[in-house]
Amino acid sequence: MTTEPGMPGESGHVSPEPGMPGNPVTLTDPQMMRALAHQARIAIWTHLGLHGPATATECAEIAGLSPSACSYHLRTLARYGFVEEDPASAADGRERPWRARLLSFTMGDDPDTPAATQVASQLLTENLRAAAEEIRVRFLARKSEYPADWQAAAGEVFSVAHVTPDELNRLRAMVLALMTPYVRLDPAERPPGALPVRVTLDLFPWFGPEETR
Repeated sequence: MTTEPGMPGESGHVSPEPGMPGNPVTLTDPQMMRALAHQARIAIWTHLGLHGPATATECAEIAGLSPSACSYHLRTLARYGFVEEDPASAADGRERPWRARLLSFTMGDDPDTPAATQVASQLLTENLRAAAEEIRVRFLARKSEYPADWQAAAGEVFSVAHVTPDELNRLRAMVLALMTPYVRLDPAERPPGALPVRVTLDLFPWFGPEETR
């Protein structure tokens, strides 16, 4: 996917646009979160982010919907800034391709976050996690069909880290920074044989809240 160039930083490197990997935006609008918290919209939005511009008809095949239903979901995503029309990529004047506009975001969950925002954030998180779980289940069901090198490389890691809250924040930042060079939204940046892999990072306390007092 092609994005508009960012502004050069102090080091001379071009910074990613807001909402792109490496420069996430913080979602605070519960309506915006709910707009994406729909399995079909998550599938459409993910497809545009991974594969670049596509029409409603092409997205419909991914989401298992009719083109008219997919057009409705695309317009909803566009209303909240997740996607936008991309006339420049149209093969002719009759096509209406769409592209992802916002791909990287965080959701604040501070104690003073309004209840409506917390509920919408939890709903979106649960649905994103469900979409990721579908990918994991599909891989495990067909694991024997993959080449041996992909079977050996893919999988899950279970571990523990004994950290302070500040250290956990630094750990998250370090992992995200390590991943950034491998996101490669632009196909031209990908080496031969590169394919999309779902990466999920869980950082949950392995202790009860009473242990923090």
